[in-house]
Amino acid sequence: MPLVRLQKFIADAGIASRRAGEAIILAGSVTVNGHVVRALGTKVDPDHDRVTVDGRPLKSRRKLYIALHKPPGYLCTRDPSKHHVIGDLLPKEWGNLFSVGRLDNDSEGLIFLTNDGDFCLKLTHPRYGVRKTYHVTVEGRVEPEMLSKILKGIFEAGEKLKAEKARLLTVNNSRSLVELELAEGKNREVRRMFEALGMKVTRLQRLKIGPIKLGELRPGRWRTLTEPEIKSLLSKL
Repeated sequence: MPLVRLQKFIADAGIASRRAGEAIILAGSVTVNGHVVRALGTKVDPDHDRVTVDGRPLKSRRKLYIALHKPPGYLCTRDPSKHHVIGDLLPKEWGNLFSVGRLDNDSEGLIFLTNDGDFCLKLTHPRYGVRKTYHVTVEGRVEPEMLSKILKGIFEAGEKLKAEKARLLTVNNSRSLVELELAEGKNREVRRMFEALGMKVTRLQRLKIGPIKLGELRPGRWRTLTEPEIKSLLSKL
């Protein structure tokens, strides 16, 4: 195999993203063939060099890319002490996978899991702006001017919360269904936008990440992403 940068090798081993891998290297936690390495430009031979992080040997793992339909009531965490975590829905041997972004406990829909730190970074970092589409059920009547505010941006707790696209699908005095497209993934962003407008979200479902749709995938079920799907996610980044 060709030589690869040390931080990429760490990401390929599923330990951390490249950026986090750089911090691990600078902290002096990485050895190559028994020698501590702090130089970020260091390259290694994945087939022959022995790399450790905090004394733990690393090796490149087969990269996995999973699409999961997260049901409500499941947490996006790797903490085994928590009840109902999304890892419980996957085969036990995939315990090293981490979620690409988050959906809060009450939210549902499409989420990816992987052991590829670079893939995770590119799909979650704001500079890449990967679009995500949501269907949001809101208590009460959502007026068009509310969507205009969401499109312009709402400041809440020192952050600007903003949708790239917003449209009303159905609306009456008791319930509204809104479709939103977001380019960032701030914590509880959709719920916070509507809370700032005095509205309560009763259901939040993510239907699409980039070009990949939830489709017919049932709650609690998963599938592997195909090679063309992975390429389509990364092609414009």
